[in-house]
Amino acid sequence: MSQWTTVCQLNDILPATGVCALLGQQQVAIFRPRADEQVFAISNIDPFFQASVLSRGLIAEHDGDLWVASPLKKQRFRLRDGACMEDETQAVAHYEARVVEGQVQIKA
Repeated sequence: MSQWTTVCQLNDILPATGVCALLGQQQVAIFRPRADEQVFAISNIDPFFQASVLSRGLIAEHDGDLWVASPLKKQRFRLRDGACMEDETQAVAHYEARVVEGQVQIKA
């Protein structure tokens, strides 16, 4: 059964940035695109290089969807589902994320 796990405070994430959290054995990149309470969570591992870097990527919007560009070779991953814009055979895991009373929670 899935459960929600608190990983940080919303104020720990500056708007337009991401942070990395450990959820069990998985590194999760958590993004706060704007100054509101909307957050997204995807794997922190860039599948092209197996490097833990996606939380440091740049958030961008394209055709109404939010994406993060890997800091390595700039492949973009959609925040709502982890799909890769440049290579449809690649994707990263995505996680349900929410804010409850100022705390960011991820569904494990």
